Amino acid sequence: MVKIRPYVVAVNHVPGCPRLESGQGGRKLGRKRCAPGCERVTDGWEVDLALRLPDGTPIRERVKAPVSAKSAALRWAQEREGQILAQKGRKPRQARLVPTLAEFKPRFIEGHVKANRLKPSTAEAYESVFRTHLEPVFGSLRLDAIGDELVQRFKGELVGDEMANKSINNVLTALSVMLKRAVEWKVIDALPCRIRLLKWELADVPFYDFAEYRYLVEAAAAVDPRIELLVLLGGDAGLRRGEAIGLEWTDVDLRRRTMHVQRSSWNGHVTLPKGGRSRRLPLTERLAEALRAHRHLKGPRVLYYDGGASPTNKEIRMWMQRAQRRAVLPATGAYHILRHTFCSHLAMQGATAKAIQELAGHQDLTTTQRYMHLSPAHKDAAIRLLDRRPVDDREDAPAPADDNIGRFKTAASNATPAPSGVKTVGDGLETSLRPEPESNPSV
Repeated sequence: MVKIRPYVVAVNHVPGCPRLESGQGGRKLGRKRCAPGCERVTDGWEVDLALRLPDGTPIRERVKAPVSAKSAALRWAQEREGQILAQKGRKPRQARLVPTLAEFKPRFIEGHVKANRLKPSTAEAYESVFRTHLEPVFGSLRLDAIGDELVQRFKGELVGDEMANKSINNVLTALSVMLKRAVEWKVIDALPCRIRLLKWELADVPFYDFAEYRYLVEAAAAVDPRIELLVLLGGDAGLRRGEAIGLEWTDVDLRRRTMHVQRSSWNGHVTLPKGGRSRRLPLTERLAEALRAHRHLKGPRVLYYDGGASPTNKEIRMWMQRAQRRAVLPATGAYHILRHTFCSHLAMQGATAKAIQELAGHQDLTTTQRYMHLSPAHKDAAIRLLDRRPVDDREDAPAPADDNIGRFKTAASNATPAPSGVKTVGDGLETSLRPEPESNPSV
């Protein structure tokens, strides 16, 4: 309710006015009305607001309007009433409940990892990072409380544990992705910290040289034909471990000597190869013969372990260790070194980077560039070429029989001189002679 009345600043009472005797209290305290003839002195308008909020709270406000006209005072009173209802009648904003990292983790796994169909190996990597590194440190903290200083201290602890820079970056990347998803899903207003990754250099990838690879293939054949086929799938076809495990006979065409790599197996989960793309590649003669000799009816897979089941990652490692020990090589059990060997041997034999990229199934050409290096033996052979440089540059020095530079100089000295009046262009060894252009007599 809005009431407007004149704003009284003073009253001129007549003599004998009952108001003077009763005082200024309210009527309940005995205040009486003024006698006729008393004069009120006004200045503007008084606004009397009596409101009740939606929750039942009464509000009473009496204030002098900042305007002099009555109509303007009424408009001001109505605006004031709207302001009070908008401010005090609004429901109080509840504070946002920000979850802790441990509470947000299941939502992240469900909404990011599973919803985007990330590979099972990637999902397991996230689980391992959270379980080993992030939850022990940040698990009890709210997401908006993970500040810059905490992240820097956490990074320092990982450096103190002598973790590789690449491994530290993997942990920090997992934390960064989780916080970015929390911002996108309106769980927090903004990123609470800025995560800076460490610099790391791409080291030269290890690989077997030609002799070592030959020893490994021979040793694998002496131990078990299945191990020989496993080694050739990595070294002659460049298959990854999961691609070798998931290879089926329907992917192999021995008549055309081709192979279609279109699946990868990891802990029983079958997915597309890395990068989400399949590839076709021709077979070497040695690999084709090994596949032909290994044909079986145990099932659709090419490789089988004892008992008829597909080999696991652990069993692949055991097979590699047996072959490596037999070949007197470090028994690391690593299978990916065969893929490095495949790409490196192609590069050493002169294959282009684009061809290696397509055969290996690399998404980015920069990955292929890591393999475009030479073995130490090839580097030594390249440096030996400098020892064959000619040491005598005199014109009358005899040219070696196999020296191109010497033959070039000899041809230059034995070249037929140009006819008189004809000017040669170059060093006299051109296939044709061009006469000097004649001057125009009219000019």
